[in-house]
Amino acid sequence: MDQVNKVRGWGHSSSSPAQPRVMAVTSGKGGVGKTNVVANLAIALSRLGQRVLILDADLGLGNIDVLFGIIPPYTLEHVLRGQKSVSEVMTRGPEGIWILPTSSGMEDLTQLTSEQKLILLSELDRLEQEIDVFLIDTATGISSNVTYFNTVAQEIVVVTTPEPTSLTDAYALMKVLSRQHGEKRFNLLVNMANNEQEATDLFRKLSRVADQFLGVAVEYIGSIPHDAYLPMAVCQQKAVVERYPNARSSLRFRELAREVIQRPVSELPKGNVQFLWKTVVSRNAEGTSCVEKRLED
Repeated sequence: MDQVNKVRGWGHSSSSPAQPRVMAVTSGKGGVGKTNVVANLAIALSRLGQRVLILDADLGLGNIDVLFGIIPPYTLEHVLRGQKSVSEVMTRGPEGIWILPTSSGMEDLTQLTSEQKLILLSELDRLEQEIDVFLIDTATGISSNVTYFNTVAQEIVVVTTPEPTSLTDAYALMKVLSRQHGEKRFNLLVNMANNEQEATDLFRKLSRVADQFLGVAVEYIGSIPHDAYLPMAVCQQKAVVERYPNARSSLRFRELAREVIQRPVSELPKGNVQFLWKTVVSRNAEGTSCVEKRLED
């Protein structure tokens, strides 16, 4: 049976939006726990009745399948090469989530061509009515792939930690996305926070600088506490919300998931309930992809 037909059997609340939310979870620096955030948020959302699909967009170094202990028979490499459809590559994850895994060690996928982008977006567009939340787990840094996947999302969640280098790189990513791609709103999630005061202080500092020098708005969506159970769960190839449901971090992930689905679609940062793949397809077809623009000083 086609994977898309399987998805149709999921429960779907009548209050769910007709179009899916598209959320890019990104970071300027590696080691901030971005993929862990995606994995746990996905499971927490699924438990709330949301149909969730994770797109592992760290092309060439993807590891969401490793985090879940899954060995997928096919990956996005097969889709981008025109060998398989997205529905054939979709892999079932824990708690009913779906995963689009990517290849690891494939250097030629770290810079997608316009043709590959169109193939991927066209394939994903077929799932428009079957998914409530798309979570895009981007690579780290400011490469063209990172900026590209952020621009196709309705919401951009920047994950940082209290480390000064992490904060600096988060700002650098916002700078590229705002000046080179016109993004004006970001959501900040502070991971591995020692306490909430530390997290909110960090947010105020970054928000003030981003507003003053970039002219962008940064919204604080909360923090995930530093929790010894998180690395323990990773070693067991489990999400912490799955393995240690009463851990402090698990409780916060569940709270974050509730906040995500309770937020009215009309308040999405880009103010558009339409599925945005079509817009990007048109943009690329017209040859106006902004990945070729140079970063302003």
